[in-house]
Amino acid sequence: MSSGRRAGLPDVDVTDPLVLVVTGPVGRADVPRLCEELRLLLRGAGAAGRAAVPVDCDMGGLVRPGLAAVEAVAGLRLTALRHGGRLRLRNAPPELTELLSLAGLAEPR
Repeated sequence: MSSGRRAGLPDVDVTDPLVLVVTGPVGRADVPRLCEELRLLLRGAGAAGRAAVPVDCDMGGLVRPGLAAVEAVAGLRLTALRHGGRLRLRNAPPELTELLSLAGLAEPR
């Protein structure tokens, strides 16, 4: 008995990602709440024990990104990893992208 190749492209994630939307200004006090929202989102998706579940973090509504937003992204990435997820930033403002790069937290290309 032989097993055939799976249909589809290799290394392409065909599952619908979970989505976390971040809007408004983000302060340091918001970081624990955002991380808890992500944890609950991953728990609801049954992420524990599965391959890394993709989570798209839509940052398009972020206002005046600063160091607190960088702290939020770092916290969200750690939370995702701890709970079976993989965070991907979407629609990040250029200011945030630049700050993440300066902090050594830029997403790999």
